[in-house]
Formats: sequence, structure tokens, C-alpha cells
Amino acid sequence: MNPQGERWTEDRVLALAPDEPSRKAGGRLAAPGPWSGAGARTGGGAGAVWGECAGSGGEPYRTAVDLDGADGPGFHCSCPSRKFPCKHALGLLLLWSADEESVPVTDGPPPDWAGQWLDRRRQRAESAAPPSGPTDADAARRRAELRVRRIASGARELEQRLGDLLRGGLAAADGSEHGPWDETAARMVDAQAPGLAARVRELASVRGSGGDWASRLLAECALLHTLNQGFLRLDGLPEPLAATVRTRVGITSDSAALLASATPVRDHWLVLAQSDGDDGRLITRRIWLRGRRTGRMALLLSYGAAGRAPELSLPTGLSLDADLAYYPSARPLRAALGTRHSDPGPSPGPPPGGDVGQALAAYGEALRDDPWLDAWPVLLASVVPIPDAEGGWQLADAQGDSALPVDPRHRDRTSLWQLAAISGGRPVTVFGECGHRGFAPLSTWAPEPIPLSPGPSGP
Repeated sequence: MNPQGERWTEDRVLALAPDEPSRKAGGRLAAPGPWSGAGARTGGGAGAVWGECAGSGGEPYRTAVDLDGADGPGFHCSCPSRKFPCKHALGLLLLWSADEESVPVTDGPPPDWAGQWLDRRRQRAESAAPPSGPTDADAARRRAELRVRRIASGARELEQRLGDLLRGGLAAADGSEHGPWDETAARMVDAQAPGLAARVRELASVRGSGGDWASRLLAECALLHTLNQGFLRLDGLPEPLAATVRTRVGITSDSAALLASATPVRDHWLVLAQSDGDDGRLITRRIWLRGRRTGRMALLLSYGAAGRAPELSLPTGLSLDADLAYYPSARPLRAALGTRHSDPGPSPGPPPGGDVGQALAAYGEALRDDPWLDAWPVLLASVVPIPDAEGGWQLADAQGDSALPVDPRHRDRTSLWQLAAISGGRPVTVFGECGHRGFAPLSTWAPEPIPLSPGPSGP
């Protein structure tokens, strides 16, 4: 937020950059030459900066920044970049921070293109606010009850489908015929249970995907059956587990309502990693945090439509004094970002980590509370990346005889060679996710935090 309307410092602007190349590219655009029609309004909780930047094409890139968004700064640019903020937004902010003449403050409205984007952004924020009156609350309650009934109907239908599969034998589950599975997944979407739909699609992909496909298919069926039964018996579950089941089938809490009702956890949160995944329809950004005082892990999720990266960006290595509100769960991890009490700054050093045994214990404890968990974030200290005899990789304790295999899905990715080059055979601190497939490395410290490239297919 920018309640006093002051211009930001250069450090504050650069802290928003998603990576070092963006910082450098933004710095090259922090000059008045390529900009026209630049202006700003500040104060009153409606601060914004806008301008048009000449590019290689005939039309300039229209760039606007919402300084006082409810969930932090927002960025808009007509350029094709998928980074948020892009180099044009960074260049505009740097120019505004240093040159009052080139980006003057005005009392008048912004140009139509910028004003329309700012209005849409604020309208979305207002529509996300919790219901304000009893009529709205009653309508919301009725919608929630209707959705629960639809999901319950979908869960019962899915139980019948699983029963048919097991009675017919796993061998009859021909992996070449995805039609029945796709139809079942579509019916789960119609039942407003996207979590169940995702697990159905996972079943469809297991058949014929390796020598142990039968055991993996049976395990996935068992987990899906347990999830169905958990939802159909929600009233008999402890509330933390019931909250986990609701989340797993696809019912999530509204972030605005969560921030308004939950007890915030304030800490200096170190950004451990930031990673984007793209399924062709939606870009999902995952930002992992660790509290310096509490030692708690947290995961922030944000989304962008296909081709546009999410607006929230917290580069690896920054430390942020902020409030987080955790979503209800038997093992809370996902959180919503609340009030930021200061600008983000560099972390004083790498966070404390544990050994392989401690990482496995942390995953096991989390799995005990949430049996549908794929992986749990852990920090490994003093480990050395080494190849194994079967063409895979391991992270071995430098002072012991234990090692964690690297998730096979990461074997051929750039990140492993980056990690090996950074280590050079010496112990390093590595952050990643520990799960039943192995360890997925996301960032390392040597001695500065270095994000590990996920490769072309995402994390």
C-alpha cells in the first residue's frame, strides 16, 4: 500500500522484479526517451502510474501499475511478456521513482485505457469482499449447500465407477481408451468437484505408464475411495480433517473472507522459491515462504489466464515482514497474504535446514494428517547432489550415509545440472518438496539464493 502517496525508492521497485534479467532490462527503460503520456496519481488509496513505451513495432506498449491494490501492486502491459511485472512496468516505476518531471503527478483521470483497467481491477477486489448483509449471507449459504449436495452426488457416482473398475479387474482398464475416464472427469466438473476430476484424470494416465502401473493404479483408487467416503461422512470427521477433505475435492475458502476472519500470523517471511506451472488454460504460480521466528512453511497460490502470468511476484531470497492467514486444514500450508508491514528486502542468510532423516520425518508427519498429500516442503542442509548407478540423482548427507532420490520427473531438467555445478561436490543448502516420488529441488544457497530452472515442462 502507498497511503501517503510518496514515490517509491529504487530498491523497492527492483524488489518486485521476477529475476535479474528483468531488473537489468527495466533499468534500461528507466529513461524518459521511450516514454510518452506518462503520469501518476497518488494518495487516497487509489495510486497509479501509467505511460506508453515505444517498442520495435508500430504501436507503443501501454503500461499501467496499480500502486494500492488490495492484494499488493498490480501490473498491466500490452507487451507479450509473461513475466509480472514485465520490464516495461519496472522501467516505468523506476522512472517515476527518480524523475518527477517525466512522470508528473496529476489530479485528472488517467487515459481511458489505463482507467478502464484500474476500474476493472478494483471492481474485482470489491466483488471478492465478504458478504455485507443478511440477504447476501443467506444466498451464499444456499449456494454452498447446493454445491455440497452436487459434490456428494458426484462422489457416489464415482464410487460406482471405482467399484465397476475393481470388479472388472485392473487389466481391463485399457490405458488407450481415455474416453470413459474423460467423461467421468467431466461429470465431476459438472458436480463442481474439480479436485475429484483431477484425480480421475490421474487414474487415466497411470494405466500402461510403467512396469508397476497396476500397484500405482490400485493405490490411486484407494486414495480416491477414501476421499469420496470422507466427503460423504464429513459430519463425523474432526473439523481440521473435514477442512482438508473439502479442500481436496475442490471447495476452497474465499481469501478475502479468510483474511477478515482468521488470526493472522506475522513474521519475517523468507521467499524460498517461486515457480510457475502452465496447463494451457491457467498459469499457477506457487510461492513458498518460511517464517524466521515461527519456522512455519507457507504456500501462496496465484493464478493468471493463459498467456498472462499472475500478478503476485516475490523473487527468491527476499524477506517480507507481513501477515499471513492460513487456510483451514489438518496440516495448514496454503496461506493468503495479508498486510505488508514493510518493503521486502534481502534475507540475512540461508535458512536453517535439516538432514535427510528429518526431511522424511516431516513428510511422514504431514502425510499422517493429510493422506492425499503428494509432497511437503523441506530444507536440506549440507547435502551433495550425486548421480546414481541407474541414471538418476540423489541428494546425499555430507556428514552421514543417507540420501534422498531426486524425483524421476526432474532427472532430465536443467535444474539438476545447475545444482551440480553450484555445488561442485561441496555441501549446499537446498529447498524443495519431499514426496513419495522423491525430492524435487527448487532453489539453493551458495551463498546467495539461486532459483533452479524447472525446465520447459514446468515444476
